[in-house]
Amino acid sequence: MLRFFASAIASLIIFLPAAIAQLETGPLSIQSGDEVHTFTVELANDPEEITTGLMDRTELAADAGMLFDFGQPREANMWMKNTLISLDMLFLDTDGKVLAIARDTVPGSLRRINPGVPVKGVLELAGGRAAELGIEPGDVVQHEIFGNLSE
Repeated sequence: MLRFFASAIASLIIFLPAAIAQLETGPLSIQSGDEVHTFTVELANDPEEITTGLMDRTELAADAGMLFDFGQPREANMWMKNTLISLDMLFLDTDGKVLAIARDTVPGSLRRINPGVPVKGVLELAGGRAAELGIEPGDVVQHEIFGNLSE
C-alpha cells in the first residue's frame, strides 16, 4: 500500500508541471483575398512544445489553432502521432506566406507530412477549416513572429 502511494506521488511530481504549463497564446490573422480570418493561437517554439503540439487534445475550437515557430527556416516533418483530431497544417515562409496546406490530416497517423521546402513555421487549424474559409497557398498569416503586423 505504501508503494502505491509513493508511486502515485512520484507520478504527480513528474507529470503535474507539464499539465499545469500552458503555452503562450495570442491573436493571429490570415489575409485570404479580401477576407481576414482571425484566430487565437497557442505558440509552440521550444523543442518540447514543438514535439508535443496538439497531441491528446479531443477538440480544437473553430477560431483556435497552434503556431509552430521554428526560428530559422527548416524542413518540417510533422506527424499525427497521438493526435486525436484531424488538422489542417499550413506551411509558412519567413514572411508568413502560405506555401502549402496539408488538409484534413489523419488522426494517429505516423506518416511524415512535409511540404518539401524549408519553412519558418506551421499553423495547425481544425481539420477542414482552411477549405471552409477559402484559405489557399499564397495567402498570408499575420503574426508577430513574421514581423508583418500592422501598427
